[in-house]
Amino acid sequence: MSRNERRREGENGLPYRRVCQPRPTPERARCWPGGFLVGGRGSRHNTGLAHFIPTLRLPSMAHIAISLCGEGRGHATRIATLTERLRDQHDLLIFTSADALEFLSRRFAGDARIRVVGIPGIVFQYSGGRLDVTRSIATGLDYRARQLGPLVDLLLGELDAFGADLAVTDFEPALPRAAARQGIPLVSVDHQHFLLAYDLSSLPWWLQWQAWLMSHAVWMYVTGATDTVVSAFFRPPLKRGWEHVVQAGPLLRAEIARATPGNEGFVLSYLRRHTPFAALATLADCGLPVKVYGLGERDAVGSVSFHAIDDRRFVDDLAACRCLVSAAGNQLIGEALHLGKPMLLLPERAHAEQLMNSHFLAGMGCGDFTLLEQVTTAHVRSFVDRLEDFQPTLDAVAGRIDGTDDVVRVIERRLAAPQSLPAPDAARAPEGAPAGPGRGG
Repeated sequence: MSRNERRREGENGLPYRRVCQPRPTPERARCWPGGFLVGGRGSRHNTGLAHFIPTLRLPSMAHIAISLCGEGRGHATRIATLTERLRDQHDLLIFTSADALEFLSRRFAGDARIRVVGIPGIVFQYSGGRLDVTRSIATGLDYRARQLGPLVDLLLGELDAFGADLAVTDFEPALPRAAARQGIPLVSVDHQHFLLAYDLSSLPWWLQWQAWLMSHAVWMYVTGATDTVVSAFFRPPLKRGWEHVVQAGPLLRAEIARATPGNEGFVLSYLRRHTPFAALATLADCGLPVKVYGLGERDAVGSVSFHAIDDRRFVDDLAACRCLVSAAGNQLIGEALHLGKPMLLLPERAHAEQLMNSHFLAGMGCGDFTLLEQVTTAHVRSFVDRLEDFQPTLDAVAGRIDGTDDVVRVIERRLAAPQSLPAPDAARAPEGAPAGPGRGG
């Protein structure tokens, strides 16, 4: 029996279940936790007394609240994939901001079982085309001090009205706190928890230090998860004490999973909107045509053409390209690996997570990387000349990386057993700092 069903039971033990499709309007009816409140204002069926409609138990149907970080496209793509797998059996209420709000609102417009709600969120701050870590941290601290508390209070009302049986978060701080106060089980599905759960001893010592520092933010950001899933294209051992964490590959959207890889002899590039022009100039001389996404549509520069974001066209180009030159986001790396595409990653100097992704990809033998601020034509040409060297490793990975089924199994298992105890990381702080080069590292 779902949490919503347990709230009220009628005669003969029949549970009352809120009817959520179609969702009631103020003119037709009012929703109330635990049932469909019949007899809305102005209704000819209004008897002056609210009554509940009892229904038979439908264990396959639940109300799932989802929240996600609005920065970039990775979180949005991951949650869109998960939403498409869940929407046939469950009603979904999604909270997000910024890029993800626009993306998900457009993607699920008109779907009666999905509601996308805008909330305040944190986004990275840039200065002079570069990630500004100091401003980004200051923005995050201001968000925590001024907006997080009122937002949690707002979500408490939303969760109660929705009758949420389960909460799922992709690195968003308000829903976990609201779910904890409501006693709703929480499934955390994100990439960032690798900073807490994964053995990162294969990384350079200075990146291990950055991972340790960043892991404190992850620990404070998402609290009280009943289940923790790390979605990543790499899979090192789990740290001691984190063996309960589920390791899943990137969640691949259906268009990627269905795509047939080919080779039409061009380079595909996906770059952040703050990419400096000097980095673009290095692509023009690589010896192959280049299609660039992420910077908007503009006039071509030599063999480099610029394209507006179009999900279907980008998937077609990713499947057809010879290789990828891109920012180092986990989601896009996973999609390219699935399609067997060699990658030259261009992480930003100040973006530690992208640097870690880049080191792991190079360690797998599926591509190479250089800093966005330091990339030269020679770097790009050298990568293009070595494309065949990456193919054997890519062939072993392609088509075997999708983690969507693993995540869906965790969610369905939690819906079936919502009262289980929280996982050990619910209150587990990051361990001690890693050793530096003079301390055994």
